[in-house]
Amino acid sequence: FPPGGSTDQVARAVGPRLTEKFKQSFLVDNKPGATGTIGATFVQRAPADGYTFLVTSLGPLVIVPHLLKSLPYDPTKDFDFITVAVQSPNVLVVPASSPHKSVADVVAHLKAHPNKMSFASAGNGSSDHLTAELFWQQTGTQGVHIPYKGGAPAHTDLIGNQVDASFQNVNSVIQYIKAGKMRPLAITSPKRSPVLPDVPTLAEAGVKNVEVASWQAIVAPKGLPPAVRQKAHAAFVEALNDPKVKDQFVSIGFEMVTNTPEEFAAFQRKEYDRWKTVIQTGKISID
Repeated sequence: FPPGGSTDQVARAVGPRLTEKFKQSFLVDNKPGATGTIGATFVQRAPADGYTFLVTSLGPLVIVPHLLKSLPYDPTKDFDFITVAVQSPNVLVVPASSPHKSVADVVAHLKAHPNKMSFASAGNGSSDHLTAELFWQQTGTQGVHIPYKGGAPAHTDLIGNQVDASFQNVNSVIQYIKAGKMRPLAITSPKRSPVLPDVPTLAEAGVKNVEVASWQAIVAPKGLPPAVRQKAHAAFVEALNDPKVKDQFVSIGFEMVTNTPEEFAAFQRKEYDRWKTVIQTGKISID
C-alpha cells in the first residue's frame, strides 16, 4: 500500500523499534497497487530468511483471493503467519459539506438515486470496499464503487468532494473527523468506538449485519526457520506493545491484538471462509 494508510502506519511504528533491537536497518518499502497483492506477491517470492516481511491489511489474505480468478500466491499456503498486529472498525464518512447528516439520509438518497452515489475505497477487495457492498446488500440499495490505490488518496478526494462517501478505518480518518473535514455517520463495530463516542453503530442507525473489523497483520515468506519465526514474533509483539506505540494506536481507535502465529493461522482460516461466503452470496466481482 502507499504511505499514509493504516497498514503503512503499523509498518512505520514498528520499524524503528526493530532497528533499535537488532542494530540493523528495517526499511519500509511501500509497494502500492492491486489491493496489496503486488506487495504480497513480492514477499511471497522473497527468500524465507527473516529479512523480508509483509505488513498487510486483511485484503490480500482473506478477501481478494475470492475476487480474482488468478492470484500469484495462495494466502493459505504461501506465508508464515507472524501476528495480527491491530484491528479497528470502519466508519461511514462523508465530506464535511455533504448534505447527508445521517445513515437514514444516505439510504434515502441511494434509494431515490440508484447507482449515483459514489463510495471511495482503498482498492478493489479492501475491507472498505466489501463494507460498502455489505451495506448496499443489507439496505437493498446500490452505489458506485470508486477504488483507489490505498486509503490516503481516497481520503484526499473525499475531503475535496470528489466522491460522496466511504467506509474508512477509524484510525486512518480520525484526524480529519476531529478537524471537521469529514463527517462520521456510523461505525461498523458492535459497540461505539471510544474515540467516537457520539457516533452510532450501524445497527443503532437501523442497518443490521454489517459488523466489520479491519485488521493489519505481519507475515513472512513460507519456510522461515522455526527459531527465526519465534524471534521475529517476539520482536514484533514487543515493538507493538511499546507504551508509546500502543498509546498512539489506541488513541486513534485501534485495538491491539498481537496474537500467536497459531492463533493468527486459525483466525485467517475463519476470516477467509467468512469473506468467501459474503462474496459468493452477494455475487461480488471486481472485473
